[in-house]
Amino acid sequence: MLSGKNILVCITGGIAAYKTCELIRMYKRANANVRVICTPNALNFVTKLTLQNLSQNEVGIEEFDVKDFKPEHISYADEADIMVICPATANTISKITNGICDNLLTSVAAAFSKPVIFAPAMNTNMLNNVFIKENINKLHKNPDYYIVEPESGFLACGTEGKGRLAALDKIFDKTVEVLKLTSDVQEKFLSGKKVIVTAGGTIEDIDPVRYISNYSSGKMGLALANACYNSGAQVVLITTKDFDCPYRVIKVKSAIDMLKVVENEFVDTDYIFMAAAVADYRVKDISKQKIKKTSDDEITLKLVKNPDILKEISSRKKHQTVVGFCAESENLIENAKDKIKRKGCDFLIANDISRKDIGFSSDYNEVYIINKDLDVTKISRQEKSLLATRIIEELNAQTRRVQAN
Repeated sequence: MLSGKNILVCITGGIAAYKTCELIRMYKRANANVRVICTPNALNFVTKLTLQNLSQNEVGIEEFDVKDFKPEHISYADEADIMVICPATANTISKITNGICDNLLTSVAAAFSKPVIFAPAMNTNMLNNVFIKENINKLHKNPDYYIVEPESGFLACGTEGKGRLAALDKIFDKTVEVLKLTSDVQEKFLSGKKVIVTAGGTIEDIDPVRYISNYSSGKMGLALANACYNSGAQVVLITTKDFDCPYRVIKVKSAIDMLKVVENEFVDTDYIFMAAAVADYRVKDISKQKIKKTSDDEITLKLVKNPDILKEISSRKKHQTVVGFCAESENLIENAKDKIKRKGCDFLIANDISRKDIGFSSDYNEVYIINKDLDVTKISRQEKSLLATRIIEELNAQTRRVQAN
């Protein structure tokens, strides 16, 4: 998979920099062409000569070392198929996520429009710093960014904890995986298609300060929207969350709000992914004033059913493909099969919310795709960003098989 690929390895100033030498050798053994960029501080841990011998290419360090009348940061960005930042320090991550371009590496990152893999490595306290965590979370907003999570263990600072660079084979495997997925969607099979994705948990007001909602983070819906966008689609993301995306995002609040927007956008759409966790019920009479606490030990709220957006949209579809989602804590497959029959959608994607390693708020998920014939396809646990691409590939493949028959 890596043969003939152009991999740009970027090394920042962390003690784990020395490990990247072996990663370069792994890429070279797989017949990839490797170019290396170092921050000036990275040379405190590895030497330029070593990296040049391993990569068999010149090593980039200075931002304004211009050759052949072509700015170096644009040259590196144009030539590489993928960028691997290993190790990714707190400093470099923070610069990239805030658009700072003060060295060759960060300038290339700003100009890079293809996949980027980040392999963070830092002290545990730095990793847990509220601002560093916020910047790491920002990486997930870019559909082309992939993170190989740091591991727990003995750190160079002499402490135990999370922050050490992930195993090199994990970074290598992630590179292969991302390049394969990128290659698979090169055909842009959603090019010219309009795709709606709903995401996040709806919010149902009780009074001006209280509401009913759920634990949905919207991450799976965002990942699907990003994957569709990367496959050439005209994407509309309808969400209860604040997402900054390179396509249309419509912010909504309640189930009623979401239904209205979905109905407006549905007529000329081709695909809709109903990934939002829509509340089944809402408060019948929303109080215009804050409900005061009384001496009573109990309070009664009268709830009424919300509209079933998935069922409503499925009943109206003509040329559209409707994909529903099903979050279950028990009898996953049985409940999913029952739901697709009741809702009338084309596909249903089910996941187990009782598991702690996937689902709500997690960056990982594992799903089962059920079609109208009740055939089940499992996609094993992986990052939601990668899982989303696998989902649309599988749906595309199944749709083509049906059309061929």
